[in-house]
Amino acid sequence: MAAPTDQPTDRAHTAPLPAEFADLAPFSDWILATEPERYAKRLASSMDEMQRLYDTVFPRLRPAMDYIDKYDWNDLPDEVRNLFHLLQSLVMVSFPIEVWKQPRVPDSGAAYLDIVREPVV
Repeated sequence: MAAPTDQPTDRAHTAPLPAEFADLAPFSDWILATEPERYAKRLASSMDEMQRLYDTVFPRLRPAMDYIDKYDWNDLPDEVRNLFHLLQSLVMVSFPIEVWKQPRVPDSGAAYLDIVREPVV
């Protein structure tokens, strides 16, 4: 996996967000559709990177959820689905930021769980 950087990626062009949330575009590299992708991103990211995501996206959580809730979950426009995936990444970094102060689950060693089935959004 490539080394994480503090620079936004070009993903903002391939994973657009609703105009109301365009300020979150620098975090487009966190728009990941699956839990394994989000977990790998978390493990490959520094605490500073995750803290920036958390500090920027968390205050927008309620407005973002209210925005997403205007749509039918079975037919989300791509930009809205991208916003939802960004919020899923926020959840992925919340415990490392709020509780553990590290990307990995404390005292878990090399153990890991693979989700074999995820909700489809």
